Amino acid sequence: MTICSELFKGMECTIIGDGSAEVGGLAYRSDRVKPGDMFFCIVGLKVDGHSFAQDAIDRGAKFLVAERRLYQADTTDVTVIIVDDSRKAMAHVAARFYDQPSADFALVGVTGTNGKTTTTYLVEQIARAHGKRTGVIGTVGVEIAGTRTKAEHTTPESPDLQATFAAMRDAKCDVVAMEVSSHALDLQRTWGTQFAVTAFSNLTQDHLDYHHTFEAYFEAKALLFSRDYPAKRVICIDDKWGRELLRRCSAADDWVITTGFDASAQIHPVSVEYAADHTTVELDVRGRRVAFTYPLVGRFNVSNIMCAFGIAKALGYENEDIARALEAAPQVPGRLERVHAKADGGVSVFVDYAHTPDALSKAIASIKALSTGRTLVVFGCGGDRDASKRSIMGEAALSADFAVVTSDNPRTEDPAAIIEDIVGGMENGVGRYEVVPDRREAIARAIALAEPGDSVLLAGKGHEDYQIIGSETRHFDDREVAAEELEKAFA
Repeated sequence: MTICSELFKGMECTIIGDGSAEVGGLAYRSDRVKPGDMFFCIVGLKVDGHSFAQDAIDRGAKFLVAERRLYQADTTDVTVIIVDDSRKAMAHVAARFYDQPSADFALVGVTGTNGKTTTTYLVEQIARAHGKRTGVIGTVGVEIAGTRTKAEHTTPESPDLQATFAAMRDAKCDVVAMEVSSHALDLQRTWGTQFAVTAFSNLTQDHLDYHHTFEAYFEAKALLFSRDYPAKRVICIDDKWGRELLRRCSAADDWVITTGFDASAQIHPVSVEYAADHTTVELDVRGRRVAFTYPLVGRFNVSNIMCAFGIAKALGYENEDIARALEAAPQVPGRLERVHAKADGGVSVFVDYAHTPDALSKAIASIKALSTGRTLVVFGCGGDRDASKRSIMGEAALSADFAVVTSDNPRTEDPAAIIEDIVGGMENGVGRYEVVPDRREAIARAIALAEPGDSVLLAGKGHEDYQIIGSETRHFDDREVAAEELEKAFA
């Protein structure tokens, strides 16, 4: 569907020019415009896309979608479409341009602060075990029927997202699991997308630099459970935010299955046994017991397992088949991932993406439960992001036996200033932490301090294979660096 006026059906707009012309492609960056494209003038957080209208025209754009008349651009031979919200219009048009691809498979959307990536991987594992062709979209990247590529955003911009859905449809995917970020929901990236299941994991402090308050952060997440996104719901009710979502969805007569550690949840654990490389759990699933062992560790992964189990139930799978699939759960990149080296001196090193206070506390608790010795943590905080969580991260790190404070992705901020914010929350930990600004040196220091039987947690970057310093992106992978430093120390 590429006729201009057809793309805007169902949306309030004013078309100035030839609405019967054919649209060649969609663009939201003027430097990516191709001849015949439709360019969307997006009002961004830092720049206004209306300022790039003339550049888009010069590059061959034949259609401009804007929120106001473009008096500064020569639109003589261009069709201009005036809308109230160019972001929502872009998502609406993208879904129609690619012929509503999300309707051609069972799309699962997972939102929440922590656990999204692991849950999507678990859902993919369950679907594949049932013989389905699968896709995954999220922080680690995009996977289509076994082929993986990197992604710029957890949830891509709407034209990129719908193009990805179209590729998944063309690859004949049956089930797609997608992380849905609060930014994406607030910025309308998923508008027009059809979900089979939407799931909520938890809400803890993150992204308050963007949302400003917990309430606004929650309301962005809650959009995925509104009438704009009808679907079956899976909700973890271990925090008050999940319980509020349950209240709203119940009032709307949605199909809901709840998960959580509390016995009131429809899926909850009867017993859990933790081990160094696996977990054995017995779940009560709507009154029926199912026991199995899976190769992931930590209490927080029990939550992820229950969420994935609930999603699988919503997709129509049977308890025993779900459990059998989860017994072969994959290692999710950078999620409590063990570092393997030729020599380790009896020191266990784990890498985890934990970059919020709650996630860091849970990751440390999981490592402590697995370790026979001390637990050391190496962590930092990202620059140009929510500064209010830094001192709380410092406080959370003191639940380890020793902490090494270092740089994460400082971006355009002074690393020393970020570290100063972090240690502001570590006043009660004098003598139990060190500051080593260089991340490689910090990892080497933690390994040098560790003794046989100790465990080291490298937190914050997980699967990332880069470090952003200033405007430069440098190759840096915690897993690679840790393996190198282990071999230097113990070979």
